[in-house]
Amino acid sequence: MRIKIALILALSGILSASFGQTNDSWNKWSWLTGDWVGEGTGQPGTGGGTFSFRFDLNNKILVRKSHSEYPASDNKPKVIHDDLMIIYPDLTGNPGKAIYFDNEGHTINYSITYSEKSVVLTSEKSTNAPIFRLTYTLLENGIVNTKFEMSQDGVKFMVYIEGKSKKHI
Repeated sequence: MRIKIALILALSGILSASFGQTNDSWNKWSWLTGDWVGEGTGQPGTGGGTFSFRFDLNNKILVRKSHSEYPASDNKPKVIHDDLMIIYPDLTGNPGKAIYFDNEGHTINYSITYSEKSVVLTSEKSTNAPIFRLTYTLLENGIVNTKFEMSQDGVKFMVYIEGKSKKHI
């Protein structure tokens, strides 16, 4: 009986260490949290929008909500795009994964990498689907560049939309 209890306690400790996370793991996102207003250009046209990054579930996940609008032009109707992305810890406990949903019915699973001034989300490879890359780069205090790219091979990426946003204080 003691062996079973010791085994259960040891297993619980291992699982807690493996799946737990510390608040330090979210430090690479600190400059992106909050509300943003921006403008951009790309294949949908020139438009504007807002997005936010907010912690949820007792700081265990980070939720991004985004809304953008592209006015009607030539033969194109007005486009309204809304999406939701949840950033969550990978098996190491660090925020290394994300899942994205939008009002067009897309779902994208991302892996996340970091540099000093950038957060890069790259979609997982899937049969008959392009690879997506979403990059947030801090340009100066309160200004961020957002770039969404697509690739067929995961090597050569084409910019689909890019824009600058200012943090709303």
